Amino acid sequence: MTSSQDLTSLTVAELGDRIRSKQASPVEVAQAFVARADALEPKLGVFVTRSTEQALVAAKQAEAEIAAGDYKGPMHGIPVGVKDIYWTKGVRTTSGSKVYANFVPNRDSTAVARLREAGAYSIGKTGTVEFAFDPTGRNAHYGMPKNPWRLDCMPGGSSSGSGAGTAAGLFPISLGTDTGGSIRIPSALCGLTGIKPTFGLTSRFGVTPLSWSFDTVGPMARSAEDAAIALNVLAGYDPEDPGSIYSEKVDYTKGLDGGIRGLRIGVPKEYVWDVIDPEMEAAFWKAMADLEELGAIVEEISLPELDWVPAIAAAMTTVEAATVYGDLARNRGEDLDSSVLRRVQSGFFVSAETYMQAARARVLFSRRMNAAFGSIDLMATPTVAMPAPPHNAERVLVGGVDTAVREALLRDTRVFNVSRLPAVAMPTGFSSNGLPLSMQIAAPAFKDALALRAAHAYQQVTAWHRARPVI
Repeated sequence: MTSSQDLTSLTVAELGDRIRSKQASPVEVAQAFVARADALEPKLGVFVTRSTEQALVAAKQAEAEIAAGDYKGPMHGIPVGVKDIYWTKGVRTTSGSKVYANFVPNRDSTAVARLREAGAYSIGKTGTVEFAFDPTGRNAHYGMPKNPWRLDCMPGGSSSGSGAGTAAGLFPISLGTDTGGSIRIPSALCGLTGIKPTFGLTSRFGVTPLSWSFDTVGPMARSAEDAAIALNVLAGYDPEDPGSIYSEKVDYTKGLDGGIRGLRIGVPKEYVWDVIDPEMEAAFWKAMADLEELGAIVEEISLPELDWVPAIAAAMTTVEAATVYGDLARNRGEDLDSSVLRRVQSGFFVSAETYMQAARARVLFSRRMNAAFGSIDLMATPTVAMPAPPHNAERVLVGGVDTAVREALLRDTRVFNVSRLPAVAMPTGFSSNGLPLSMQIAAPAFKDALALRAAHAYQQVTAWHRARPVI
């Protein structure tokens, strides 16, 4: 029989195989992850609300269904960490804010409902920055989850608890959201594989909004294969999300083993390298060499329009956040995290003309990105400019450049939020002080499967994604 420690070190694909073949039961799986959370949660602070009793009940139900021949697929019986901005029926959803500390939804978000239909279940609500409005993971109300690779370093945000908990083995997979990088940043800092899907591919219904132009739902996992398994469940049109887009039904696991021979991977020569940690850069180019050995063609491309990204993202996100949270900022500002309050308030001072110019520039930038994909199949950059910084850092030296921590974390990820393209972050090694390094691979719109296929190909010849922190 598999030990509890063994179970919590497995991927979703491996757990699913064991459950399907009855080498492990869903109840054993649930008990193993609950026990690990009992042991490590006091040290890590991953959860806002744990759902232990509900998880064990759901695991027993999954076990009964499978015994009766009703096996629903590889997510059946799998516990999931759920970022605390997803509605979960009967379980409080704080959105990282004390304003909503007692909000209990009477229904599930679409993403959570789809996971339940696939036989998965929530093991708890994970820490997030208030209203998901920061890439560091800081939260003045509920605390910052600890990065399991180094407890004095940031886990990344805003999906901080999902990143830290998946990396620490408190659950094998989690839900995050990505407005400017909030899936990929904690994935990078915690050594995970996370995908920001094509905008509109996954439903945002029942997810606390920040910026309707960019908010995207997606999974954070230990491998590209696991991310594909989850995306099979999450992807699909939802009439309850006005941003949801009809698209062809895709099995994201089907072509994972197709390889990347002959695929052209473009690497921008501008912008990305202005602020970059030398170890992050070296790991990136080593990864590119690994992909070339697999038959890919790596080439530099010119995209001077990347310089537009920070201004577009800042103008649109702050205005849209102010539209959502302006009344709270005016009437209950003392109850908000002061740093989040300032960001919301900054949206009050962006004129309608500036917002519209940013929106027009976003469309033009997307066209330029799409044009770049006319000569390449994929695009690759480092995910973030540096490994995880100290948890209290505001500014850091990155490759000799004095940089705000938020800018160092956001500058590369939000390229693919502004362009609304799918991007997969994955580990590429470790820094000299033992912190994860990461790259991201992006694809044209609705070619999420291609980005996952490239990530999977890389993970077949490397073992970085299999490393586990010692806690």
